[in-house]
Amino acid sequence: MTIRTREGTWVVPPNRAVWIPKEVSHTIAMSGAVAMRTLYLKPRIAKGLPRDCCVIGVSTLLKELILYGCTVGALKRTVKWQEQLIGVILQQLRTVRMVPLQLPHLSDPRVVRITDILVSDPSDARTLAQLCRVVGASKRSIERLFQQEIGMTFGKWRQQLRLMHGMRLLAEGAKVTHAALESGYSTASAFISMFRKALGTTPTSYFK
Repeated sequence: MTIRTREGTWVVPPNRAVWIPKEVSHTIAMSGAVAMRTLYLKPRIAKGLPRDCCVIGVSTLLKELILYGCTVGALKRTVKWQEQLIGVILQQLRTVRMVPLQLPHLSDPRVVRITDILVSDPSDARTLAQLCRVVGASKRSIERLFQQEIGMTFGKWRQQLRLMHGMRLLAEGAKVTHAALESGYSTASAFISMFRKALGTTPTSYFK
């Protein structure tokens, strides 16, 4: 799934989840066949959980708790066994590992023009200097704006865009080589190396 808010974009691979705080407007787009389960937590019991959207790993135990909770329906803390179930779910949510699959959005019009070009075609191989000439901005200004707005270099942002684009293609059933080329990598091995560095494993192993 791909979740978009005003602040950024998140890609949610299989067996992962996205945490979305209350009152955050968002859209969800599916890549390939998707089965989704949703838990809604009342604000008073969500204290201590993240205040911003994030992608999280889902342990085997948490997965089973979510599936079971969805079959029960609304859980009540006045019912002893349901209160215990809520407690275990909250404990699992507080100990989950975050997955670095976020692409922050920027606001400066000069930067937005550059990011729009790359989002529409992540395989675009033009350098930052070349893109700056297209939009009429200086390379130094754009580099500074990336750091000021999101605390991330242009190169890191572009790598994150390519990683997330590649993951969407893989989720839709694309071969690794096709995903690599469409994401802007000249070889599959370069894409696999980047993927392993970011997520600790190969694309094939990750999607198993």
